[in-house]
Amino acid sequence: MISVRVDRLSKRFGDVAALDDVSVSVGAGELFFLLGPSGCGKTTLLRCLAGFAQPDEGRICFDDRDVTQLPAHRRNTGMVFQSYALWPHMTVEQNVAFGLEVRRVSRAERQRRVREVLDLVQMADLAHRRPNELSGGQQQRVALARALVIEPQCLLLDEPLSNLDAKLRIEMRGEIRRICKDRGLTAIYVTHDQKEALCVADRIAVMLDGRIVQVGTPEELYRRPADRFVAGFLGETNFVAARVVSVGDGHLQLDSPVGALTAAAGDRVKSALRPGVTAVCSIRPEAIRLGPVPVGAKNVGEALLEQTSYLGEVAEHRLRVGEAVLKVFELNPMPVVAGRRVGFWIAEADVVVLGIEA
Repeated sequence: MISVRVDRLSKRFGDVAALDDVSVSVGAGELFFLLGPSGCGKTTLLRCLAGFAQPDEGRICFDDRDVTQLPAHRRNTGMVFQSYALWPHMTVEQNVAFGLEVRRVSRAERQRRVREVLDLVQMADLAHRRPNELSGGQQQRVALARALVIEPQCLLLDEPLSNLDAKLRIEMRGEIRRICKDRGLTAIYVTHDQKEALCVADRIAVMLDGRIVQVGTPEELYRRPADRFVAGFLGETNFVAARVVSVGDGHLQLDSPVGALTAAAGDRVKSALRPGVTAVCSIRPEAIRLGPVPVGAKNVGEALLEQTSYLGEVAEHRLRVGEAVLKVFELNPMPVVAGRRVGFWIAEADVVVLGIEA
């Protein structure tokens, strides 16, 4: 178990800056995600950590040891690839043992560690099968076992679940988190799947155009995004432009197309806000409540229910408030008919002011 520190890392491919002055720290034993759209630099950063790519500038430290110039085989990291990269002519057991053979580990120790790690990933019963006799989820477990058996200081995972179907992805999310926590591993995990990151990570770094936009816990990023990109990338949201009426002690009064709004004023944006400026607010669809409005509720309004899609556990509604449209998610919904008017309200904490509109 080690901590990982990246200091001002940059990497260019021709005229393209894949990484642009990236700095981030990962705590020992932390399950840390690099999340972002394709081409944002997350895989390049992972490859630099593994030693497969050399940065143009900056440093990489494992604990206090500078490993920037060390080759991959001297960093003691385990890598789980998107493509699994299993040897087709070897059995499960042989695939897992391969890294130990290269390291000249004794036969008895090799057998012990292979048995232990196959038990951990629940593949011991299939040790003598070859990769083409396994399902995608089973192949992923073998790839994970192969990375774990060398007892790495840091586990690196490059979109390991992207080739699995939806049900297997959900199953393997929990397995990867369980294994990492059981082994006390420091793990850095690349994905573009927001749900995967939110449900597995201890902390997440959201990347865009070679830079880190925001770092935080899943709840911090989802409930308090730093900007419009993070708010829109992590789940769905309604963006509402609102004129600032007053800035009070921890509260903002806003005038918006969906009515008067009261929002909590975070320190990050409060200093830039003053009466008369237009701010951008994020309101998550699940934060908008429908039905009879409770006494004392804030951010209250009435809207036309234009459209509704019943999906079983949730319904997706489209509300029209004057010229504005709001998307609403209702959990455990009762059947409703589009075309009627409904009351709604939004908690003050769920109106998130992102900053001044550009």
